[in-house]
Amino acid sequence: MTRPPTLEGGAATGAASLPMYDWPEIRDATDRLWQAVREQLRERGIEAPEALDRRADPETLWSNPALLLSQTCGYPYATMLADKVTLVGTPAHAVIGAEPGRYFSVLVARKIGAPRHLADLSGKRFAYNMQHSQSGFAAPVRLLAAAGLAPEPAPLETGAHRASILAVAAGKADWAAIDAVTWELAKRHEPATRELTVFARTPETPALPLITGLRHAGQADIIADAFEAAIAGLDQQTRDAVLITGLRRSRPHDYAPLAAPLPVIEVFPNLA
Repeated sequence: MTRPPTLEGGAATGAASLPMYDWPEIRDATDRLWQAVREQLRERGIEAPEALDRRADPETLWSNPALLLSQTCGYPYATMLADKVTLVGTPAHAVIGAEPGRYFSVLVARKIGAPRHLADLSGKRFAYNMQHSQSGFAAPVRLLAAAGLAPEPAPLETGAHRASILAVAAGKADWAAIDAVTWELAKRHEPATRELTVFARTPETPALPLITGLRHAGQADIIADAFEAAIAGLDQQTRDAVLITGLRRSRPHDYAPLAAPLPVIEVFPNLA
């Protein structure tokens, strides 16, 4: 049994996690990605844990100073974590058609009776994963506010993008905003997507950032080098499975616009 890394001192390594797109169907590929990253880190003199930590709460790991590497969402990074972590970079996902290091949300609904315009969302129930999600909540809230729309039904919180897809397919909600990378994974691995269609998308924003703890702040560029080299060295099958094609050397100011106040009260007053 592998002894887990200790985060609070006295250990050679901090924890690592890649929780944001770690679907069960691609877990083996995610583990191969981590092994490639670990090898590159060790070549650069940075000890790294043998395996990704899938037991700890990701949000707890994100704010731990000893964290070696993880991936978070842009909205919590910009609003809660920017002064508690160090930005490493942003993975690029060419398959979704966005600029490297950027992404967007697709708005999905059931194929039968799907909205054709944003204005058609009046009276339609919105499903979202969680309120601190950039792609699932913040992006659609800003989009609706810009259009002067305030759908009346109480939104449904599902806890995860995949759960939102299932809720819409089952008729528990009428539409949802899904991270474009997650949507690509869902089209490959979640049969419920066959019932759904994309009817709109949000503007592009910086994609989900890789972060390291403050203890490793001085090594952030080295960690980025290791991650980039690992991606370049992956076999095509693994790269296709995890959808990663490169790394953008993003900086904190790239995410600053995501910290602007959300107009939740204008769009969903029953959530404010």
